[in-house]
Amino acid sequence: QVQLIESGGGLVQAGGSLRLSCAASGRTFTNYAMGWFRQAPGKEREFVAAINWSGGSTYYADSVKGRFTISRDYAKNTVYLQMNSLKPEDTAVYYCAADRWQTAFTMATMPNLEVWGQGTLVTVSS
Repeated sequence: QVQLIESGGGLVQAGGSLRLSCAASGRTFTNYAMGWFRQAPGKEREFVAAINWSGGSTYYADSVKGRFTISRDYAKNTVYLQMNSLKPEDTAVYYCAADRWQTAFTMATMPNLEVWGQGTLVTVSS
């Protein structure tokens, strides 16, 4: 079973940048599509970005397209979310997820994914 640990969250001013990391351990990481999701206070969890198992395909929510970039490093068993031009509405707990049976596109529908991390808080001040 893959275990996921997120890091890199924190407090940043609007317009700033943060890079989130999701370190995977356990079984073979290379077979999993990986995704980032977020949940703001009082709101439902929503899709942010995903990358397929080969790293050759990515998919983004419209709200972050052009500002966020997802990538993965197989040698480090880690997936990243580079977040630029942050806005107060990006404030949320960000979760990493993994699934062997999804693609970058299908992860956006938030099916019952196999593995979730514990989340890392991102706060963007205005």
